[in-house]
Amino acid sequence: MFKTRFFEVLPFRVTAPRTLLFEAPPPGPIPGSHSPQLLKQGIAGATPPILAQPRDNLLLLPSLRIVALLPPPQQPNRGWESDWPGESSTPAGAVYPPMGLNQRKSKEAEIKRINKELANIRSKFKGDKALDGYSKKKYVCKLLFIFLLGHDIDFGHMEAVNLLSSNKYTEKQIGYLFISVLVNSNSELIRLINNAIKNDLASRNPTFMCLALHCIANVGSREMGEAFAADIPRILVAGDSMDSVKQSAALCLLRLYKASPDLVPMGEWTARVVHLLNDQHMGVVTAAVSLITCLCKKNPDDFKTCISLAVSRLSRIVSSASTDLQDYTYYFVPAPWLSVKLLRLLQCYPPPEDAAVKGRLVECLETVLNKAQEPPKSKKVQHSNAKNAILFETISLIIHYDSEPNLLVRACNQLGQFLQHRETNLRYLALESMCTLASSEFSHEAVKTHIDTVINALKTERDVSVRQRAADLLYAMCDRSNAKQIVSEMLRYLETADYAIREEIVLKVAILAEKYAVDYSWYVDTILNLIRIAGDYVSEEVWYRVLQIVTNRDDVQGYAAKTVFEALQAPACHENMVKVGGYILGEFGNLIAGDPRSSPPVQFSLLHSKFHLCSVATRALLLSTYIKFINLFPETKATIQGVLRAGSQLRNADVELQQRAVEYLTLSSVASTDVLATVLEEMPPFPERESSILAKLKRKKGPGAGSALDDGRREPSSHDINGGVEPTPSTVSTPSPSADLLGLRAAPPPAAPPAPSGAGNLLVDVFSDGPAAQPSLGPTPEEAFLSPGPEDIGPPIPEADELLNKFVCRNNGVLFENQLLQIGVKSEFRQNLGRMYLFYGNKTSVQFQNFSPTVVHPGDGRAQLAVQTKRVASQVDGGAQVQQVLNIECLRDFLTPPLLSVRFRYGGAPQSLTLKLPVTINKFFQPTEMAAQDFFQRWKQLSLPQQEAQKIFKANHPMDAEVTKAKLLGFGSALLDNVDPNPENFVGAGIIQTKALQVGCLLRLEPNAQAQMYRLTLRTSKEPVSRHLCELLAQQF
Repeated sequence: MFKTRFFEVLPFRVTAPRTLLFEAPPPGPIPGSHSPQLLKQGIAGATPPILAQPRDNLLLLPSLRIVALLPPPQQPNRGWESDWPGESSTPAGAVYPPMGLNQRKSKEAEIKRINKELANIRSKFKGDKALDGYSKKKYVCKLLFIFLLGHDIDFGHMEAVNLLSSNKYTEKQIGYLFISVLVNSNSELIRLINNAIKNDLASRNPTFMCLALHCIANVGSREMGEAFAADIPRILVAGDSMDSVKQSAALCLLRLYKASPDLVPMGEWTARVVHLLNDQHMGVVTAAVSLITCLCKKNPDDFKTCISLAVSRLSRIVSSASTDLQDYTYYFVPAPWLSVKLLRLLQCYPPPEDAAVKGRLVECLETVLNKAQEPPKSKKVQHSNAKNAILFETISLIIHYDSEPNLLVRACNQLGQFLQHRETNLRYLALESMCTLASSEFSHEAVKTHIDTVINALKTERDVSVRQRAADLLYAMCDRSNAKQIVSEMLRYLETADYAIREEIVLKVAILAEKYAVDYSWYVDTILNLIRIAGDYVSEEVWYRVLQIVTNRDDVQGYAAKTVFEALQAPACHENMVKVGGYILGEFGNLIAGDPRSSPPVQFSLLHSKFHLCSVATRALLLSTYIKFINLFPETKATIQGVLRAGSQLRNADVELQQRAVEYLTLSSVASTDVLATVLEEMPPFPERESSILAKLKRKKGPGAGSALDDGRREPSSHDINGGVEPTPSTVSTPSPSADLLGLRAAPPPAAPPAPSGAGNLLVDVFSDGPAAQPSLGPTPEEAFLSPGPEDIGPPIPEADELLNKFVCRNNGVLFENQLLQIGVKSEFRQNLGRMYLFYGNKTSVQFQNFSPTVVHPGDGRAQLAVQTKRVASQVDGGAQVQQVLNIECLRDFLTPPLLSVRFRYGGAPQSLTLKLPVTINKFFQPTEMAAQDFFQRWKQLSLPQQEAQKIFKANHPMDAEVTKAKLLGFGSALLDNVDPNPENFVGAGIIQTKALQVGCLLRLEPNAQAQMYRLTLRTSKEPVSRHLCELLAQQF
């Protein structure tokens, strides 16, 4: 049966025409895609993986079978006015497309001839004399041929529809063919066509039923789906339906399901469809497997009974000899297409729970692996293609189960044999499969044994895609035992690597060097070597990362300063090396200043020699390094002031460089030594956070690559310094309440121009490549359902307040979890700014469609809290996780948190969820230390009744002093010792930071262990803040 819309892909522009001969089929079942004869005629092409798979969603009328591609008949040309040539000498029912264009010598002559024929056909259709069925069929077929030559056809559609009512097969066939190719799914004729199709489906004539089913599949409009979606399952499972009709019905239903899943009512038909796997006709089983594979992805539990039937059928095929399934044997391989489809169906489910079924399946898999070792029964490439297709799909199933160590190791060894195969496709597929095997604890060691072969492939392969897969496999198999070898080989390959994959190689080297660093001197050497070899491809994330790690580790700072100083002495030095050198020497240059070869003047001279060759961003960073030098090395002050005082700096056309030069010069001139040392002190350690390099690599590899790239499954490195904030040499500007205290802008370090005023521009999208834009939380046109406004979303779930309370005193944890979705939170706040990471995990095996999390502000919340969100992928694969970044700014005090609305489609059904975003006013607490005298003085100043809120409540949790202290610290206030006369009481102080104002806050918590009671008193300068903070904190005890 054809699975390709043949007529829509023919490159028809005929100059020396060849004739397509169409043969009417016998009334019985039509040979399926397993037929060697059809495959020899080129119907199945060689597409990865190895063996072409019939495309089930595109159908041509199965009653048209391409028999041959013939040269023009050797007879006089009778032109277009003649009847069909050669009809008397061809098999019964055979027809030829019209001839006569081979005499035309130019395109203009062809168009003239076609226009003449179109006029003739139009006159025949409009004539007074009614055309008989044969003539109508002939002219409709001519119109179809003209359309396939690339010319528009705007008439003849009604005549084609009329042919559908004919009782002659050839006339009905041409009518359906014309409709399948030319009629648009929105045509006004659809209703007439539906009536004809309904009559044919009710006729119980198997040939007419097949024609009707394939027309439905080819047109595939929603209107047709609504008309016939209920009838087709009935035809599929009817006991009196012929095998060819069952095949057509299964594939037609599959086509409709893919176009409109909600139209296919499978509930009552499920069990009977599954039992089609036991059908005696292999073509019916093949079509049923395609349908069930698609349906079970939406409703896996409904089709779970298919596992045992699929295993049973697979076992019979695998254990059969080539003579047992003679009609379905392809070059000595029994039913290869059906075997591959069954193996893919089993990959939709976990390993069978029934021990007998599981044992039979394992036996099948072992048999396939054993047969792969047998000598080939044919030297034909078709034999090896079919055999290898089943083998690779078997290995995919073994990897999917990841529960049979013996099979995993055997699969790895089998793939290892393909690594040096002469066929490029096999080497590519072997490398790709081994990448997945490397992630299994059972087969990881077996994969490592092939490291030399993979390295050789990386060096010698001529195909860039194979080299890329080799690099992926080296990355996947890397661990502590071979990290240095793999990193050195990747660095060596990087010097000659293709430009298309250099950035990816750089990211992988950076990740491996950090993850498996035995000592950080090796890590620093590796990254600097990486910048030297491929500086243009070293992204900001990479050199940011090395600066974070050097800053956070005292033991490597001196070595890093010495190494980068030596690297800067090279005549040709990449600009990224200058950036790294400028930062490290500005922070830790004093550690190597004792050596005369790297004295302070020498360091400054070396850096300044690169100054005029760098971009504006790098020059801005170097100016910050110079002012650092004045603090570290006072002897360089005069030289650096001369550089800053130069006209080229004070009158620089770039406003950022000019401002830095003026401010740094003034600071160095008027500030005392103590002030200068305070302002220009060494950068503090960066907070621990996930490496941004790994996130960049995941984005580069695309969706679905997370599991292969995230190497956290083995040997979590205790050396990881998860600093995610991009470091810049500290500058002298006094931060305003809305300054970029957390590094939220993540622009190229000191060169970022000051952000414009206004809440809209303060939080710049850290991932955008272009300039900052006004954040928009409104819906896009294609997200009417998925981007709700405050009036569109439903109320928060009943447990929303309880979930919110869990995050009042902590920043990280699981916000929500059910059987479909898990939402995790990781956040940090400083002054009036914050950044929050939301992690959405798909706990099912079914992909989430149209996934859209949206932050909504109830009431006037937008004026109180600015939240900028980063869009996430609209599809979340089963078992995958996506991350969303929220940049937050507190504009003024607020009482109601924003709402998080999550909407998506699961299995076609819309899902919605509304939570309260864990952002409360106490997140913007700035702890404040003060002496007892200052505390009581301030306490008395806040003595107005409306400034105090007090609550006496019973303890809901065990009263533990350490737990209480931890909660108060998590709440955000500083705990003051020796202030309250009663040592059992807790006293705290802090300031709520907002952009508009600062709200001072004092608190006192008095526990009574005997009565299991608390008295909480809060005093702030604003009444609503006092009451709200008191309520929030009381709920924690």
